[in-house]
Amino acid sequence: MSPVSASTAYPSPTVAVASALPKRKVASSVLIVPVVGGSEDDAAAKVVANPYLDAEAVGEIEVALEALGAKGGAEQLSRVVAPSLPVDSVLAVGLGKDRDTWPADTIRRAAGVAARSLSGVETVITTMSDIDLEATVEGLMMGSYRFTAFRSDKTAPKDTGVRKITALTPDTRAATKEIAARAAAIATAVATARDLVNTPPSHLFPAEFAKRAKALGESAGLEVEVLDDKVLAKEGYGGIIGVGKGSSRPPRLVRLVHRGGNNQARTRGADSGGGKTVALVGKGITFDTGGISIKPAANMHHMTSDMGGAAAVIATVVLAAQQKLPIDVIATVPMAENMPSATAQRPGDVLTQYGGITVEVLNTDAEGRLILADAIVRACQDGPDYLIETSTLTGAQTVALGSRTPGVMGSDEFRDRVAEISQSVGENGWAMPLPEELKDDLKSTVADLANVSGSRFAGMLVAGTYLREFVADGVQWAHIDIAAPAYNTGGPWGYTPKGGTGVPTRTMFAVLEDIAASG
Repeated sequence: MSPVSASTAYPSPTVAVASALPKRKVASSVLIVPVVGGSEDDAAAKVVANPYLDAEAVGEIEVALEALGAKGGAEQLSRVVAPSLPVDSVLAVGLGKDRDTWPADTIRRAAGVAARSLSGVETVITTMSDIDLEATVEGLMMGSYRFTAFRSDKTAPKDTGVRKITALTPDTRAATKEIAARAAAIATAVATARDLVNTPPSHLFPAEFAKRAKALGESAGLEVEVLDDKVLAKEGYGGIIGVGKGSSRPPRLVRLVHRGGNNQARTRGADSGGGKTVALVGKGITFDTGGISIKPAANMHHMTSDMGGAAAVIATVVLAAQQKLPIDVIATVPMAENMPSATAQRPGDVLTQYGGITVEVLNTDAEGRLILADAIVRACQDGPDYLIETSTLTGAQTVALGSRTPGVMGSDEFRDRVAEISQSVGENGWAMPLPEELKDDLKSTVADLANVSGSRFAGMLVAGTYLREFVADGVQWAHIDIAAPAYNTGGPWGYTPKGGTGVPTRTMFAVLEDIAASG
């Protein structure tokens, strides 16, 4: 039995809002305060004005910061003691130069950096929430994330980590608490996606992945359907079956349905997006060796993340249900393991995708588009207004856009809408074109399509062009390629840890909210 439950392996902190500092000292606590640089380059850091600290406390903090030589540079951290405050210590986090307003992601990242630095602290109190409550809560919670499920007592962290966050805000009415609760729910969904990505393929194979998706879905009240390999073969899911043929662990297809459209009349106005249906599709390759077209050994272990799209889709539809979005959201999640064996599909084989299109498999390492195509056709049978699908699709995404910027392809208007929303939440999706001439590169001499082109250029766009062939007419569609952004192979930064990042959970949920609000 796996040591990781269907819920997050690292429990999320609880979040509360308050209008003042506690009157008595709080054990194992830290106060996080934002600071800025002075008007001169060599000026000491200054505490950002807020109503929670009196002149004595501000003076204590600024004197200590000056003694440390802290300048308030962006995301610079300084730990000091302020005897007049009811906490063990104060953690000052720099926001850079003083300004009237800060972008939400500046606050989010600063909060994340602060949270990542904390060890042996159970309670965090912060005045950053006076600038942006939502961004502060998200940043603190995402920065607090740890994945320790497979650590023995010998190497597991000795401290329990942050267990409680108190966000200081002058307005503690119910609406404000709802903002904090929504931010906490989003961060928890990101943690769920991260947990799934970080779980090694020895413990997260298609059947187990489907089991966890079902448990998460049922816990949120979703309708759940799981198709095993026998049903998939019978119903003609040739892409999923073809990719899974080389593994001893057969594939699955999971369907998770949130029926929120009936909430529209009592929760939204006449101009809302109530009654809309959104399909979500995510690539769930639990491990990708490349199959017969095998990958190089170096860094192949990173392919534990090749189900990052599926993880984000599962987390997003569960979050949509928890937040009672007044739209229907239907997730279709194909799951397979791409392995080389005597039963694996071969370069040159022809398979039939769900819906009837035949495909010549020229490269078995271009397997994600094969399982996604089956899922896209099935998702379109539900008659959605919008389709969002995401995957760790191509190494070409990394070549084109780097490790932190997802590529967004699709129908022009919806693609641009998704990219803009992605940038607004700090996941920074970038709109990419799908030139018509690329379809010619996917011609096959023996089948309707080839799964790769003969050119090494525009690999991300060619993959998007392939997927477009399976999207039903009239469906507004966007694909988010997260090949690198789903899994951080470098050092942690901002609120992003090493390993699974949870991208693009926040993008997809924000798009769902936008559709729910405006159609």
